[in-house]
Amino acid sequence: MIVWLNGAHGVGKTTTGALLQELLANARVLDAEKVGETLMDITPGLPWTGNFQDWPPWRPLVVETARHVLDHTGGALVMPMTVLVEEYWREVSSGLAHHGIPVRHFVLHADLDTLRGRIEGDTALGPSSFRPRHLEPYADAARAWLHREAEVVDTTLLTPAEVAARIAEVVRCWEPL
Repeated sequence: MIVWLNGAHGVGKTTTGALLQELLANARVLDAEKVGETLMDITPGLPWTGNFQDWPPWRPLVVETARHVLDHTGGALVMPMTVLVEEYWREVSSGLAHHGIPVRHFVLHADLDTLRGRIEGDTALGPSSFRPRHLEPYADAARAWLHREAEVVDTTLLTPAEVAARIAEVVRCWEPL
């Protein structure tokens, strides 16, 4: 199975994913951003839009990478990855469903002021111009479709460990069809 952690850049998906991996039996983290980084390395000359998710190969490669990793390892994949374009989410989630891979989709949410504070105070990644630029697109996606398509976990007043524990409890009780 896949536990997909979606949400705004800077909300804590990567941190939560690492903690969640420790709480779920036989779980591994698969960062779909690495698929995008690979495409950036091997496909110079593709028109850059500011987001590798816009490249058509990214979505099926994420599906196939997850499928092959799960075929090899079993267990669960924790995938911390922001996807704000509904069409892209549909392509990835339907591709995984086609292979019979159940997905539990969570959106880690915090209000915009909290997100700005986390981004500005991030000592690991330092200052970022990318993450603040995507706060409004996240808010737009949340209103339009994203919060309807996932289980929303409000992280505003929670530590990453508390968020991971809540998600782990839901996942442990879940029996996919």
